[in-house]
Amino acid sequence: MDGNSEDTALVPQGVIPAQHFSSAARSLKILAICAVVLLLQFAAPVLLPVVLSVLLFYALDPIVDRLQRWRVPRVVASVAVVLGLVAALGAGGTILGPQIESVVTKIPAGAAQLRSAFRRQRAVRGDSTLEKVQAAAKALDSAVAAAGEPATDTPGVMRVEIQQPWRVSDWLWAGGIGVLGLIGQAVTVMFLTIFLLNEDDRFKRKLVERVDTLGRKRVTVQILNTIAKQIEGFIWVQALTSSGVAVVTGLVLWWLGVEEAAVWGLFAGVLNIVPYFGPLIVTVVLAAVSFLQFGTLEMAAVVAGVALAITTFEGMLLTPHLLSRAASLNHVAIFLAIAFWSWAWGVPGMLLAVPILMAMKAIGDHVEGLEGVSQFLGE
Repeated sequence: MDGNSEDTALVPQGVIPAQHFSSAARSLKILAICAVVLLLQFAAPVLLPVVLSVLLFYALDPIVDRLQRWRVPRVVASVAVVLGLVAALGAGGTILGPQIESVVTKIPAGAAQLRSAFRRQRAVRGDSTLEKVQAAAKALDSAVAAAGEPATDTPGVMRVEIQQPWRVSDWLWAGGIGVLGLIGQAVTVMFLTIFLLNEDDRFKRKLVERVDTLGRKRVTVQILNTIAKQIEGFIWVQALTSSGVAVVTGLVLWWLGVEEAAVWGLFAGVLNIVPYFGPLIVTVVLAAVSFLQFGTLEMAAVVAGVALAITTFEGMLLTPHLLSRAASLNHVAIFLAIAFWSWAWGVPGMLLAVPILMAMKAIGDHVEGLEGVSQFLGE
């Protein structure tokens, strides 16, 4: 009789071995992780406003604290700061509205112009190897589809497929629903941010009251303050550097004669939040825009090179200088976070991936039991 049989024989009847419990626990953990991932994707319309409100809370909380020290009631300061931010965004949208409308109007014509340019290059150079492979694959798909079609019983009768015409009213209805949903989420973010700013210290006191000893309460308060300062510092550095990239890019594009320079500067500033992928997208888009406007590859290369130089200076020199060593993130963790949150929440997830990652690292730095998470996320 082998060793496994002897071990089994030693176990009393009706008692489950310990290894079965460990394997079951691992399976339950895997199932729980999968459930959480699916829940994050399914509950995105609810979670996105909450995450954005928390990040806005950390960004605006220092301003509200300053107003409170100036004898302004906290509820008044919270409402005033949030409404001031909304007014600033509204003023910016009003000023840039005509340029944004011009950019959106030019997109279809620009896409058609780019397709025509690619077709001319293809006609001059001939089909590439990849295009020949794609053509062969399409031919095989067509042959397989034709072989799988049932033969018509009546000879000479053609099968007709009726398609419903495209109606503008359907598009307007779908777009209206999307706009209403966006407005609803914006209102939710605004009110939730006001409530978080107003309830700042109360939530902290409720959390500290759950701790038993006075010493642990003091440590808990220090941990909460450190986490808040670390996240606030990271968000403010990101906001300032992205604003700087937007202003500098817009001014340089205006000096080079690029149309709607302010819109493209804002575009560069927003995507500057996304490491690596954001500057790459901005460089490619600005190269295409300058090529459509000026019609020369030289000018496209100049505009793309300037945009890449600005984002490179900010990403490699300015931001690392402003951020502390504790706020530095692992490059692998950044790539994984961008890939995951882009899959889960789309474009908003891509923009929020790094702030969420920074918040997780700040919590892991000071919460007992999460040191491994912090070490993996940090450099």
